[in-house]
Order: sequence, then C-alpha cells, then structure tokens
Amino acid sequence: MNVARLLSGLAGAAGRRPWLTIGVALALGLGGAVLALGLHPSAAADTFVGKSSSDYQATQSFYKTFGEEPVAVLVKGNLQQLVLSSDLERLAGLEGCLSGNVPAKGLAQLGGAAGPCGQLARARTVKAVIGPGTFINEAATELDAQLQNRNLQARQEAQQAQSIVHRQALAQGLSAAQATKLASQASKVILTAYTKEVLTLGLQYGLRGVPSVTDPGFVSQVVFDGSVKTPGTPKQRFAYLFPNRETALVSVRMRAGLSEAQRTHTIALIRAAVAMPQWRLEHGGTYLVTGEPTIVSDLTERLSSALELLLVAVALAMALALGLVFTGRPPVPGWVRLLPLAVAALAVALTFGALALVGGRLTIAQVAVLPVLVGLAVDYAIQFQSRTEARAIALAAVASIGAFVVLLSSPVPTVRGFGGLLIVGVALAFATALMVGTAALALVARRPSPRTRVHGPRMYGGLAQAWREAGELVRDNPLSRGVVRLALVVAVQRPGRVLAVGVALAVLGWGLDTQTHVETDITKLVPQNMQSLRNLSALERASGVGGEIDMMVSANDLTQPKTIEWMSSYESAVLKRFGYSSTRGCGQAELCPAFSLPALFQGPGGSGGTPPKLKQSEVRALLAAIPPYFSQEAITADRRVATLAFGIRLMPLSRQQQVIEGMRAALHPPAGVSVQLVGLPVLAAQADAQVASVARRMLTLLAGLLAVGLVLLVAFRGDWRRAAAPLLPVALATGWSALIVFLLRVPLNPMSVMLGTLVIAISTEFSVLLCERTRQERLAGATIAEALRTSYGATGAAVAASGVTAIIGFGVLALSDIQMLRNFGIVTLIDLSVSLVGVLISLPAALLFVEGRVEMRLPRRSPAVARAR
Repeated sequence: MNVARLLSGLAGAAGRRPWLTIGVALALGLGGAVLALGLHPSAAADTFVGKSSSDYQATQSFYKTFGEEPVAVLVKGNLQQLVLSSDLERLAGLEGCLSGNVPAKGLAQLGGAAGPCGQLARARTVKAVIGPGTFINEAATELDAQLQNRNLQARQEAQQAQSIVHRQALAQGLSAAQATKLASQASKVILTAYTKEVLTLGLQYGLRGVPSVTDPGFVSQVVFDGSVKTPGTPKQRFAYLFPNRETALVSVRMRAGLSEAQRTHTIALIRAAVAMPQWRLEHGGTYLVTGEPTIVSDLTERLSSALELLLVAVALAMALALGLVFTGRPPVPGWVRLLPLAVAALAVALTFGALALVGGRLTIAQVAVLPVLVGLAVDYAIQFQSRTEARAIALAAVASIGAFVVLLSSPVPTVRGFGGLLIVGVALAFATALMVGTAALALVARRPSPRTRVHGPRMYGGLAQAWREAGELVRDNPLSRGVVRLALVVAVQRPGRVLAVGVALAVLGWGLDTQTHVETDITKLVPQNMQSLRNLSALERASGVGGEIDMMVSANDLTQPKTIEWMSSYESAVLKRFGYSSTRGCGQAELCPAFSLPALFQGPGGSGGTPPKLKQSEVRALLAAIPPYFSQEAITADRRVATLAFGIRLMPLSRQQQVIEGMRAALHPPAGVSVQLVGLPVLAAQADAQVASVARRMLTLLAGLLAVGLVLLVAFRGDWRRAAAPLLPVALATGWSALIVFLLRVPLNPMSVMLGTLVIAISTEFSVLLCERTRQERLAGATIAEALRTSYGATGAAVAASGVTAIIGFGVLALSDIQMLRNFGIVTLIDLSVSLVGVLISLPAALLFVEGRVEMRLPRRSPAVARAR
C-alpha cells in the first residue's frame, strides 16, 4: 500500500472521530502508566554482561559453590581492645546473627523472630560469614578438640605400650612384678612425651587452660605477630580478617540465585543487625557496612527516584521550552501550545508500559531513554503542527530507528535494551503524534454549521486551518528566524567553503575522539552522596582493597601436591607483580591476598613466602584439620573446586581490565587443572572493555551511518543522490560534536557508545525533513536557492524550534545525581546542539553540492521569498 495514502487515511480517521481517538489513546496511556509503575529497577550483573558469556556462566557457577560477592562489615577501632576484651564476644554474636545461626533460646533477647537476627535465620539468604569472632572461636574449638583427641590418643598409646611391654617381659622369663614395673615405665614415657607436646603447644598459643576466646594469651598468639616491634600488629596471613592495627573485617556472602528484592532486603537486614544495641562495642569501635553488593543495591534504589526526578524535570523543561517557541501570532488556546508535551507523555507511558508488559527491567541506560523519547515525541508533534508532510516525518522516524537498530548488535545487554526500547518508543511516538495530534487539532478547527455534514469539505478546511495556525506559532518566533537566517546566509552564498571547512573539522574531530578521556572509575560514576560509597572508600583506606577477584580452580583431585605448589607460587608471583609484599603489606599494591586455599599452606611468614613441600597425605590431613565452617569457603567437600582469591583496589575499569589480563596471561596450571577468573570486578571490566573502547565507538558510528544510508536508499528507490544529501551533514555532525567534546575536556563514560547513535538518529531527522521539503519546492518549479529559502522559512524554522526543545529535554539528564547519567546528559546536550546548528548550516551546501549545479544568488524579491516571509 502507498505509504502516503496509509498515513493520510490514519490521520483522516483520527480527524473524523477525534473524541474516540483521544479516548482510546488516554485509556491505553493510563494502562501503560499503571504497568510502568510496576517496573523494577536493576543494576545486576546480567544487565551489563550477557548470560551466554563464559565469564558470566563461570561466575554464576562460583556463586552457587561459594556464595555471591561479599558484603563487608568494617570494624574500626583499636584491634587489641577489640579482640582482647569482651568486645570479641559481641563481635562473635553479631557474626552469628548475620549467619542466621542464633540459638532459639537466645533469639528472644535479640528482637525475636521479627528482629533482624530472626528474619535472617528464617530467610536463610546468607551462605557464609567469615569474621574475627567466628574465626577465633572456631580456632579455639578446633584446638581444644585436637588436644582432646591427642589426649585420648596418648592414653591409648600408653595403654598399648604398657600391654606390649608387659607381655614381652613375661615372655623373657621376668617375674610378674618386674613385668608390671617395666610396663608402667613404658606408659610413663608415652605420657611424658605427650605432656611436653602440650606444654610446647601451650607456650606457642599462650594457653593457660582450655583454649577460649576469653583467654587473652591464646587470642594474642593467634592474631598478633610477635616478630615485629610494633605491638598489636596482626599477622599478614590473616589480612583478610585483620587488615591493620585499627581495623577488622567481617565478610558476609549471600546465597546464589536470590532475586534483587531478596538481595536488597538481606542487605537491609544486615544493616539493621549491625545497628542493634546488643553488638555495640564498649571500647569505642564502630561498624561500617559496605562492599560491591551494597553499591549495586543502593544504585538500584536510586534508579527509581532518578526516573521520577527526570520525569518531572523533563515536563517542566519542555513546558518552558514550548512556551518560548510558541510566541508568535495568531493566538490560540494555551493547551494547544502544550499539545506536543501531552503527546510525549502519552508516548512515554505507552513505551514504558510495553517494557513492563514483556517483563523488562529498568536499567541505568533505559532511564536515559526518558528524555530522549520525550524530545523525539515533542519533535514529531511540532513537525505535524508546522504542516510537515506526514510521509517525510515517517521517513525521518524510520531512519532514526535504523540508527538505533545498530545498538541491538552490542554484546552488552543494557546497550541492547537501550536500543530496543528506543525503537519501540520512536514508533509509538510517531503513531501518537500522528493520531492524537491530528485528533486534538481537529477539535480546535472551525465548527461547521449545524446543518453541515461533519465529514464534508468544510471539516477538512477547518482542520487545515488548525494546522496552519499551529504552524505559524512555530515559525513566527525570534529563535527560529535567527537560526534560519544564519543558515541561509552562510551556506547558500558559500557552499563550497562551508563543506570544505566542515569536512576538515569533522576529520579533526574523528581523530581527536580517540584521545578523549573515558571515565571508567565506578566510584566516580555513581551518586557521590551514597553512604555505601563513602564506606567503600573507608574500607579501601583501611584495608588497601575495595573488592575481590576470585579464581575458580577445578580438578579431579586438588589435594595433589603439584596443584597446591602451583597455586601458591602463582599467588606469590602475581602479588609481587602488582606491588604486594609480606613486609610492606597492601600499601599501594593493586592486588592483595584474600582468604583462599593457598593461605592454609603458607609458613609463618605469611602470604608471599615459599610454600612448603607437602605430601598428599599431609595436604589431606591439613585440610581435614580446617574448621568445617571455614573449609567450605576455600574448597568443596569433594576436593574438586577451590578458590584462589585476591583483594583489589578501587581503580578505573580500564586499568582493572589490564590487571585481569595480566593475571590471565600468567596462568599456566598443571595438566588436568582448569582456572577461570570470576566475580563482579571481572564482569564489570569485561563490559567496560566492550562498550568504552575507541574501536567499538568508531564501528558503532560507522554502522549507524550505514544503517541510515540503507534506509534512505531503500526509501528513495536507489536514488543515491537523494539519499546522500541528508546523510552527508549527519556524518559531518558526528565529527564536529566529537571535536567540541574534546576541546571542552568533557569526559566520556561507558554509556558513550550510544552517543554517536543518538547524534546520528536526531540529526538524520532534522536533515531528512529539510531535504524532503526542499525537494517539494523543487518539484514545484523553484530554483535550488529559492527552494532552500522556502523550506528553511517553514520546515527549517520548525526543525530549529523542535531541535531546541529536544535538546532541552536531553539536557535534564544533567540534573541526575547518578554521575554516569549526568555526564552522559552533558555530553549529549553539547553534541546535539552542535549537530543541530551544523546540520542547519551545512545541509544547504550539501544539497547544492549533490545537485551538481550551484545557483549562487537569487533575486532580491521572489514569490519564494514572499512565501517564506
């Protein structure tokens, strides 16, 4: 079916039954808004890394085995006062509460079943908790158990020796008394050796009796390093529990497979538990809850408030912009002036309602869709009001969709979601502007006589009058007149010079775009006032690390000595490469040791020392001696999967990716052993490498231009000149905007991969509408210069007006407290402003160039000029 006829038919149907059209649209919009209210924001890992990714799948497997990323509870205060006083028991109680292992009889004193401890126990969302209190208590329990086992073993050995010696003595002909005496002496030898062993162990651990967390001597020997001069210095091998003399760490790992609501609720319970008065430290110590899961959780909550703020800000900004744009004559009702905003609101409700209907989630990139969609919907409505041909607007919309389709090829889910939502949104915005805009304008048309049929020529004449009056409002304002005058004076009179300068500046911009700084430090891309972010910075200052990179080591039997030796030597080499040593500690090192299997086999010098040579039986014996509560965090019960963990400093994701690549390059495991880097830092660095690279930005830019060119070529039935005319200014605009961003030193961020596509989509719309209006004038017999003046006086003014309102809509992203959105909004504001002015100025030159024959001047007075004026 002919496109123009189809669009005309739809508009005619809406104009004949305006109240029905508006009623149906409002009902759909209300339903969409209700559905949109049920959208759940998400900043989860699967929003920026595809589930089919090998790293993602390995990370999920690791989470199922060992738990998700740890929530860190930082305990600040003098370490000696913490572990050598009753505060250690309070800390152990808190750890038990967090793990959900509170005895039923003690639960009543901790808020009951409705308290944080009771809810954590009932929810069972925490897989494991590793902290100083639990560690020391488990060490005491295990040591006591070993002593009791050794005592029993010594008594059995003594009895066995006594029995053997007694029989041998009798066999040698000694009397019963002599045999009994010798047997007793043999028993005493065994028991004396055991006594010396216990005394040695007691001296080693400072034991005064049964090992206990209340024994300061025992605790001191376990925690503190007696070989250093500074008292209270913890052993480096326990840095994951005691980073320094002023801090301790509790790590809480949640179970895998939790929903975002469960994860957020669990974090809230952890915070509530930490704040309970029962765990308040008597010696001035304080708690801080932080870690990557808390950052993600808080950012998820901010997404909802960010969308609400942007919705209000966009509405106010658009209303103000439309009030400034519609300042001409003739006067019309105020609601007509705000009609584009109403169309945009309806399009937004329908788009986000559709997202909720298909079970979508609200990611940080999809929040950015809101101002983009509002800007485009307002633009379409203004173009319809200014009597731009519906077919031209449809072509511009389809070309914009072509640019957004390129984003669907991105390996990053959130980028694909951004593109997909905009594709749906643009289609709905165009349909809404066509149908609802036509129906609304029909209501202000001149009413026919009561005796006149409502579907006759007078109705269409009244509708045309309404379109004309709205169009005059757009064209007759100082902003539109100024932009049009600038474009015509510069480009028509000096087209060759305009294109030459434009090409030179674009090439310079494309070259300098490779040098533009891309901000990838996650701490600078999220709201700076988040308490969890401040706590994470405090964690890094105290411990030297802000996150954890895990390596999942798999084999049929990990107790083989060669595997343990390789893991230990690899850990030592990687730590040394990235700045860590056992004497300096973490300091400014990029990687630090964390709790994992190799730490269990290090000598007293701590991490980084030469691993001892062990037999497989010794390895198995040592693993069997590890408290079960801790062994599950280092190696599975079947000894097939283990962790090799490293703490990592907060750093830009680009540098983080370099560290990860360095770790991968150093991997040379023994035969039969497989190793995979897993965890949120690995996934985040991978996603950043995919979206922030210069090569990918350039490829996305080129693909967007090719997609738009293909759409135009198909629409114009292979007429390459007609397709090239609007595409040339768009291509140049991408270079100009890149140049301005570089000169202003505005940093890009991982969302910038979508920036070039936005510039192409918006600029294409401006360019196509102007080109098609110029072509209409040319077909009517006007010269190229006359056609340009006429089209710029009508469509050009509307393009300038709608472009300004769209840019203002995009600019409200700068109001977001999410730094990534704010920076993206600022860069988008700059880019689209540059592209709008650039397209308006360079398009006439491009048309003249493509026409192949330039008419440099035009008569001072002509019908075309009169019509434009």
